[in-house]
Amino acid sequence: MSRTEQDFLGQREIADDIYYGVQTIRGKENFHITGIPMNQEPYFVKALGYVKKAAAMANRDLGAVDAKVADAIILGCDRVIAGDMMDQFVTDFIQGGAGTSTNMNANEVIANLALESLGFNKGDYQHVSPNDHVNYGQSTNDTYPTAFRLALILRLESYMTALRQLQEAFFAKGREFERVLKMGRTHLQDAVPMSLGAEFRGWGTTIGEEVDRISEARALLREINLGATAIGTSVTAAVGYPKLAVRHLSALTGVDFILAGDLVEATSDTGAYVQLSGVLKRTASKLTKICNDIRLLASGPRAGFNEINLPQLQPGSSIMPGKVNPVIPEVVNQTSFLVIGLDTTVTLAASAGQLQLNVMEPVISFALFFSIRTMERAVNSLRENCIVGITANEEHTRNMVLNSLGIVTVLKPLLGYKQCAEIAREGYKSGKSLHQIVVVERKLLTQEKWDEMFSFERLINPDMIG
Repeated sequence: MSRTEQDFLGQREIADDIYYGVQTIRGKENFHITGIPMNQEPYFVKALGYVKKAAAMANRDLGAVDAKVADAIILGCDRVIAGDMMDQFVTDFIQGGAGTSTNMNANEVIANLALESLGFNKGDYQHVSPNDHVNYGQSTNDTYPTAFRLALILRLESYMTALRQLQEAFFAKGREFERVLKMGRTHLQDAVPMSLGAEFRGWGTTIGEEVDRISEARALLREINLGATAIGTSVTAAVGYPKLAVRHLSALTGVDFILAGDLVEATSDTGAYVQLSGVLKRTASKLTKICNDIRLLASGPRAGFNEINLPQLQPGSSIMPGKVNPVIPEVVNQTSFLVIGLDTTVTLAASAGQLQLNVMEPVISFALFFSIRTMERAVNSLRENCIVGITANEEHTRNMVLNSLGIVTVLKPLLGYKQCAEIAREGYKSGKSLHQIVVVERKLLTQEKWDEMFSFERLINPDMIG
């Protein structure tokens, strides 16, 4: 069974079990780019349902669309929001037309759902039209970015949860390793002693900062241009529609949306996406640094730092027996590099806007959703498969501290910089320990004083040194 649908370019035969129509089919055929259809980002599909529902409610309230038709459209939107029609959203993420194919995909699916609820056949658009009713007072140029922003707001919630959980995992290890003495390093050279717990706690703190930055960037997404229609003049929209549609959308979603004060500016502006992308890049940069640190601290086990042990997940070599690699930090690094590259995509696409529209929003949407989705998976994997299972080589890290020349800094308040530098140089040349030089040979300190100066508390709390 099939039906015939027509647009001004001609007719197409459509299987009768399909809810999208001729314009969606053209978009599906024209854009084979990523191979990833819109239904792979359920939040975007649901957001389209919310936007179309808010529009139908506003148009019904204003008498712009017959109440019976509007109510049928609203029922169709509810099916989309519930996720019942996910497989019907088939257009590729990256497409020409600034998202028109995706907007019409939503219009056609909702129109055919409305027709069914009213007892008509799919495609009987004289009763409920994708363009004249579902899309009344709308344009791709205001519905697509509004749905995009709503979908990002919804999508970011689980990503922020993942970051908070990673932060707590770092803090938990910070508490566990609170009294594990280790050597701090700058320039990859021995610096001064510290607690391994402090190192993990620092990683938790820096991830917590990212949650705050994402919250700030997400707040910018609440300003929308719904009701702007084509270029921001609200052409074809009923009087009062923009404010009313935004009010309905806020009530439906629980998100306090703000109608942009300048709809012409808002219709072409993509600054909020650049801001969010920059925050994602910032987090990716931090995660790269953390994972590089973890890989260094776990290096070895015999010929590296060997300060911590990572969970052993898989054999690390097809040729070297017994080798185990830090595969989770490595995959997080690679994910971070991808996100950093996609930020460049967002930047270039945002700068490519022309006059009253930026037609590059589809690639911006692809880049941001792909970044958030992959980053969330990477963050969860880092926590579950790596951080929670890390153990410390406490005796080894303590021995490295006591055998290091870097701890001569602890003696500077007693012996002065010049004499400490001479002691360090002698140790470097002779291979002797600081204890051998200071206590045994030069007798600059008693054993009791040495033990006092190099107790765990004094080593990790410089304020106690005096």
